[in-house]
Formats: sequence, structure tokens, C-alpha cells
Amino acid sequence: MLKQIKRSPVLKWSLIIIFSVFAILLLFYFSIYFGLFGSIPTTTELRELKQNEATQVLSADGELIGKYYVYDRQPVKYDQLPQHLIDGLIATEDARFYDHDGIDGKSLLRVFFKTLLLQDKSSGGGSTITLQLAKNLYGRKNYGSLGIVVNKVQESVIARRLEEIYSKEELVLHYLNTVPFSDNTFGIESASRKFFNKRTSELNLEEAAVLVGMLKASHYFNPRIFPERSRLRRDVVLVQMEKYGYLTHEQMEEAKLKDLKLDYQVYSHDQGLAPYFREQLRKDVISVLDTLTNPNGEKFNIYRDGLIIHTTIDYQMQEMAEEAVYSHMAVLQETHERSFGNNAPWFSNKKVILDAVKRTDIYKKLKNEGHNDEQILEQLHQEKREMKLFNYGKENFVEASTLDSIIHYTKFLNAGFLALEPETGAVKTWVGGVDFEHFQYDHVSQSKRQVGSTFKPIVYTAALENGIEPCSYFSVNEVTYENGWTPSNSGAPEEDPYMNYNLQTALSQSINTIAVKVLVETGINNVINQAQKMGITTELPRVPSIALGTAELSVKEIAKAYTSYVNSGRPSTPYYLTRIEDGDGNLLAQFEPKKNNTAAFTEENRQIMIEMMKATVNEGTAVRLRSMYNLPNDIAGKTGTTQSNKDGWFVGITPKLVTVSWVGTDDHRIGFRSTAIGQGANSALPVFALFLKSLNSDPKYKDITNARFAAPSAAVAEMLACEPEQRDGFFKRLFSNPEKEKGSTQKKEKKKSFLGRIFSKKDKN
Repeated sequence: MLKQIKRSPVLKWSLIIIFSVFAILLLFYFSIYFGLFGSIPTTTELRELKQNEATQVLSADGELIGKYYVYDRQPVKYDQLPQHLIDGLIATEDARFYDHDGIDGKSLLRVFFKTLLLQDKSSGGGSTITLQLAKNLYGRKNYGSLGIVVNKVQESVIARRLEEIYSKEELVLHYLNTVPFSDNTFGIESASRKFFNKRTSELNLEEAAVLVGMLKASHYFNPRIFPERSRLRRDVVLVQMEKYGYLTHEQMEEAKLKDLKLDYQVYSHDQGLAPYFREQLRKDVISVLDTLTNPNGEKFNIYRDGLIIHTTIDYQMQEMAEEAVYSHMAVLQETHERSFGNNAPWFSNKKVILDAVKRTDIYKKLKNEGHNDEQILEQLHQEKREMKLFNYGKENFVEASTLDSIIHYTKFLNAGFLALEPETGAVKTWVGGVDFEHFQYDHVSQSKRQVGSTFKPIVYTAALENGIEPCSYFSVNEVTYENGWTPSNSGAPEEDPYMNYNLQTALSQSINTIAVKVLVETGINNVINQAQKMGITTELPRVPSIALGTAELSVKEIAKAYTSYVNSGRPSTPYYLTRIEDGDGNLLAQFEPKKNNTAAFTEENRQIMIEMMKATVNEGTAVRLRSMYNLPNDIAGKTGTTQSNKDGWFVGITPKLVTVSWVGTDDHRIGFRSTAIGQGANSALPVFALFLKSLNSDPKYKDITNARFAAPSAAVAEMLACEPEQRDGFFKRLFSNPEKEKGSTQKKEKKKSFLGRIFSKKDKN
């Protein structure tokens, strides 16, 4: 043989070339193996596989509300994988999975001869599940023209090591927990929840086949975007399952006849359930995590450590609350715009428009470049492009300028809605606005607005606590106070200048003149002290107008104060975070409701206030809960409307739930056109009504909806047993002249300062 090689130069050089190529390939392989093109994970590292995992936010009843993540990945355990999912994966992606050690030699030969030499694209690929897992775990790097070869070699080394470390079941689990699906989703659990709104363990055969089919090309077979294409790919998976004995022919044919049905869920930052709540929760959890370290001494990361956050939110109640806000606000917005017509302030008030423009980044950029306001407005008006504008289900793409967009969003009303469990303060629903993607300012946690007549119950509670009897009578006529301020009533019961009303009638009918008189007789300091006892922490102005709600408070503060009326006089602090766990369920932090053992007022006065606020619902300013919405529940409550109809409020109290709703615009200069539209009974109360109607329709919540207020004690019933009104007697009428007094009061009104006129109250709440 050696002699033949020596005698034949061709043979000699052929062998030299073959051995040289072999040597080069061997050197190339070992250069990759030993890390010349980047280190390959060792078996030790592979034993400790750790992928970025999404942190889950769970409701009180264990439902997934949302996630925080860089990659939407949510791992499951092997026993949570349905067998038909595993069978579909093996049949479609790696039929010889149980027979090879990570690299399928037969498949590679098939690829070489059929796919490469015979150009038969239907012959399948040579990549195994283990090779795909290696790629999923470590991705592929750009090595130029050698990239595909280097990456394939690295993956083959990793695949062999994975096969040595893990069982076939563990490899399937790792693969399904890491494989990418459509819409920035990683792992079978996240995909199952996103596309079918169910856990992996609940996937039926057809749904599992859809997800397996997506693995071939996640975007191309995205069932949300290409449903027909996805259905055809699903059928291919079913055929493969029959081919390899996982399904009978009849089962396959039956499954192919099923329609493709999605229940698509969004778990992005801007969309999905409770986005305002999730954003506030995110800030709170990050603050907590800053105080904790993992076993390695490192800080936890909310975006990658796969934590589990438990909250007090009730999933279905939150859905009901969001639907109530959205459906009512869609109608109210239309009414609001129609009432102004072509003379709307977001069109005609240049100051409003300019101030909205000044809050944008583009304005600041152009200002820094030396442009004046007129030039900026002109530039923002000229440059038009196609954009999608929010409009309550009527969104469409329009040609609009940046200025058009700013004006469009300036016109929108917004809302805040919070529901608490009064005994503990547990937050059951949290709606911070009408659409988080377009209006990210949270009207539950960030906003403070004038509260209108929702402050009056605090005034009346202080009055009772300071010895004023519920059957005390106060005149309805106007009085001018030291600072020249004359509160008046708008839309109150027909004002007889000689008429006096007791506290219950005055509160239920929200009579402004009497509320201020009650505050003055009680004492401003006593009223403020009472507010503080009920949980109000904002500094309150020491002026008579606080009786009419000129103080600016948050939805949460008002909710806290009102919980005292159904919690034995003790205000409950709103809370919503109960515990934080790691991905294995180990407790990292736990939170309990704050206990308050000090009552803000007596039990007797609590009962009186409940009866007075029940009258508000049964015969007062909130009577439409009965007359229009036909709600049979035990309800107490208070409406509120602020000056120039800029804010509408309603606080609804049931024995087991306290809710607060606010409606208004983000620009304080834009109010409702009329009291008929903007009063709390019309703007804010319907949100509560629609929410409660939804609760009433679900037997799950009968403990809340069927709850009844305890009957008042005999002593309280006796204290309230008086006529709602009293007219001045003959001699008092004879020696007094309310019209003359009122006229002199009006004359004084003309001499009031500009600020005095600005703060005069002319609304009925």
C-alpha cells in the first residue's frame, strides 16, 4: 500500500489533502470545543439552568392578573404537561427523541441525501429537541461566514452534555419551558395563558396541536394574525400524531373538524387587567425587594426572577369594575362633547391647548432649538402622519398632526374607581383611568381633587360628636360670612326663606347653606380633627368652604374615611399586597392589614350617619340608584359635585364593601357644560350602579350583595324620629325679613374681591 502511494503522486496528494482537511476540521472542532469562539457551558453550569422568568401577579383567588418581565416566560412542572401535548411535540419535532443521545445520526443522513442532494424539502430537518433546547438556552452568536457551523457545533456539544445530565422527561420539560412562541412569549405556560387563557394542564388536544404547530415558525403560524394558516399547521401536527401511533385515525379526523378558537389575553405593561394597579404594585414591590437578598446575597429582580406576588384584588370584581367604568364613560364622553358643540374649550381656549403642548417632549425639544410658541404650534400642526387615536372602541387610523393628537386627548374625561373591604381595607378593585395605554396618570394613587359634598358626612359626624342633635334644625337661607363669602344652593328643594331642615334632610338633599352653618356651629378645628381621626392625612384649609368640599383629597383617602362607617367607627387603611414568594413558593415577605383599635366616633353616631346616608340613596340626591337602576341592595352613600362642575364623585357604602368613584378632566380648567351632566349623581354614581348590578347578577358575590345593615338601636331610632322640616312660626316670620336680608347679602356679594367670587359655591351635590 505504501509502495502504491509512493508510485502514484495523485493518490499521494489526494491522501495528503484528505488528511489535511480532516486535521483542519478536527482542529476547528476542538477550537470550538475548547472555547476559542466563546466558552461552552460546562456540565456544572448546565446542572443549574436558570432562565429569566416572568414575575406573576395573582389575585386573591389565585388568578393571574399580569406579569413583569423582559421575556414572558412562566415555567411549569412535568406533571402539568398533558400527554397529548408531549406526544404532539415528539411526533412533530423529533420522532426519534427517545432513541438518540441528543444528535440523531439517521436524521442527519436523511437531511444530507434527501434535502441537500435531492432537494426534497419535505424530508424534514435534522435538529433534535435537545439541539433546539441548546439553542433556546444560549441563543446564537454572529461569527460571520462561519457562524452557522460554529453555532451548530456548540449546540451539538451542549446537547450531548444535556443528555448526560437530564432524563428525557426533564429535557422535554426544559424545552417546553424555554421555547419561543409568538408575540414575545416564551414557554408553554405563558403561551397557553396568552392564546387560550388557561393553564397548560387544561389544554385540549386541538389547542396543544396549535401551540406545537407554532414552533416551526412562530410568527408565520401565529393564530392571532394568521388563523387559517395556523389551523392548517395544527392539522399537520394531528396527522403526525396519527402517523406515529399517538392518535387513531378517527381521533385525528375528529380533531381536524374542530374550529380554531382563541381566548387571547394580553399581559403587557399597557394592556390587560388592572394596568393602573399593576403599575403602582410594581413600584411598591421594587421597594420591598430592595430590602431583600437571595441565597447568593444578590438583590431580587422583579423582571427576571420569576417571583409570585399575591394581592387582595378580586379578579372578577376587577373585570366588572373596568367594564362599568368603560361603558359609562363612553356614553358620558359623547354627551360631554355634544354639550359643548363647536365651542369646546379644547378647540377655542388657546391657553388650554398651549399648556397641553408644553407638557410634551417635542415642545421642549423645539423650544431648546430656539423656536417661539407660535412657531412650535405651526410646526406641530403642519406635520401630519397616519396615527391611531383612542376613542372608546371606535379607534381607526387617521391622518393627523401632533397638534391634532394633543387636542384630541385634551377633550377626554377620566375616572378613578376603588372598592375596599371595610373591615380590613383590602382593595378588591382598582381602576385608575379609562385607558392606561393613553392616559397613564393614576386617579386612584396619584390624583388629588376637590371632593365636593362627599366631605359633608365628615362635617355632620363632627357635629354629632360635638353635641349637635340629629333633629336640630337649620335655616336654608343664605348667610354671608366674614370673608365676604356667601354659599348658596343650586337645585335644592324649593327654598322657602322661613324653612328649616334637620340634619338628615340637609345631608340627604346636600343643602350647601346648612352644611356651612353646621360646620360653623361645630367649629372648623373640630371638623378638621374629626377628619384626621377618620384617616384624612392631607392638610385641610381652615376655611368655612371645606364644608362644601374645597379640600383636595385622593380617592384612597376618601375611601379610608368612609370605611369607618361600616367598621365600628374605625377607619381601615387600604392595602393590596399580601405576600411575595420566589418561584418555588418560598415566602420572601408577608404583609398584614394595619390594625386600628381607636374609633373615630361613637357607635351611636355611626348608626345615625348610616341612616342619614341611607336616606341620601332612598330619597335624596342618589335616589336614581333606586328609580333608574332598580338596585334592591342595602346602600348608603353620598354624591359630590365641585365648583363649575369640574369633579363628580360618588361614595357607595354597603355592609361589606365601600366604593369611591370620581369623574372629571385632567385639566382643571375644563368642567362639564352643565350641572345636569356634571353632577356626581350623573357623572360618577352610574359607575357604582353598573358595578353593583354586575355583582348582583353573579351568585358568587351573594354574601356581599345580600348583606344588610343592622337595624339602628331603639335610642338612635328615637333620636331620628322627627319631622324632616320645620317652618318658622308666625311671630318669627312677622319680625324677620329673609328677603331683605338676602338682598343685603347679595349687595355685599357685589363688593367681594375677585378671589372671593372665584371661591363662591354655586352647586348642588
